Amino acid sequence: MAKTDVALKEALTTIEGALGVALVDYTSGMALGTVGGGKDLDLNVAAAGNTDVVRAKVRTMEHLGLKDEIEDILITLGTQYHVIRLLKARNSSTGLFLYLALDSSRSNLAMARHQLKQVEGQLEI
Repeated sequence: MAKTDVALKEALTTIEGALGVALVDYTSGMALGTVGGGKDLDLNVAAAGNTDVVRAKVRTMEHLGLKDEIEDILITLGTQYHVIRLLKARNSSTGLFLYLALDSSRSNLAMARHQLKQVEGQLEI
């Protein structure tokens, strides 16, 4: 098991095309850890905004009566992919998600999703 900062750094350096990665608490909207980003990608703003996305999807699933779990939410932009991966504790929801921003011209989305799942498995939660 890896500490949050180690796992996030590994994600940024091993996932091809990664621009930034964050661990986010979607009950508060706070980023618990961030790596990467920069002036064009404020990961704290992205954490707060994507919290709204997760909450909206969870509410919609409840209204539809869907008894399923969200694995990933994918947002495709003109030049970027944004992947939101909800984390799962052993027996309950953790209220956390990993947020990954990718340069779409330099990344393999399927491989990035696979690697992000591995990062999830390494996190100490």
